[in-house]
Amino acid sequence: MTKEMTPGLERSCEGDWVRHAPWQVGIQRIEAFFSGEAYAPHRHDTYSIGYTIDGVQSFDYRGTHLDSTPGRVIVLHPDEVHNGEAGTEQGFHYRMLYIEPSMVREALGRPACALPFVRDAVLGDPRLFSVIHSAFADMDTVMEPIALDGITARLTDGLLANDASTTGSPRHIIDIRAVRLAKDYLEANICRTVASHELEQATGQDRYELARQFRKAYGTSPYRYLTMRRLDKARFDIAAGVGLAEAAISAGFSDQAHMTRQFKSNFGLSPGYWQRLVTRSS
Repeated sequence: MTKEMTPGLERSCEGDWVRHAPWQVGIQRIEAFFSGEAYAPHRHDTYSIGYTIDGVQSFDYRGTHLDSTPGRVIVLHPDEVHNGEAGTEQGFHYRMLYIEPSMVREALGRPACALPFVRDAVLGDPRLFSVIHSAFADMDTVMEPIALDGITARLTDGLLANDASTTGSPRHIIDIRAVRLAKDYLEANICRTVASHELEQATGQDRYELARQFRKAYGTSPYRYLTMRRLDKARFDIAAGVGLAEAAISAGFSDQAHMTRQFKSNFGLSPGYWQRLVTRSS
């Protein structure tokens, strides 16, 4: 397996590589490929939550030898010793989130209850798989605050749903007024980064509860809603003749490359190609 060297990519030995997202408080994201032994026994002070992309990912954890195959989710708890190695000669490719327990604690919204514990370290859970996958939508960029809120809330709910000692996350009654206020606030501020506390002040809702309710009300997260409004503006501006770099900054993206990644991910074509299409039709 080969991969071009890019920012955030490190090699440990021939053929092995680790790609990491920019450093961010509370959560780290890596994607990696290893053949043979990947890492010796060690432990983190974070939850380690990820999934296997290709190959067989083998490790020892809580006295058991485990194998994860493509599409399987891995949940390792803070301060639990584990190692890692390839289960076959082909090696293994995986993605992993390292999220601080304090963030899970805040997202629980129940100060007296224990942190969720998932007994099965390897499991098939489409919901957890989906949220981990979404966290890697753009590894070259630091997640914006409201994006991180949504990821944390969904991860916490996924952990609770797999904790046999709980009855799962409670049902949430939607505060229609709050989610409408959040939607209006996001639409009015698409050209800049929106801080979590701003939405809390605008709606009167805790950031994690708001993330849950917004998804129930509108079928998507506050951050994705904001991203799509930015893309709508960029697409309109490009069609009106605005240059790509200017359109990116005007719509609230950090730079043209950031806009391009989001544009291709959500529309299936690059902004440059969109520009040529609308130019031809005018």
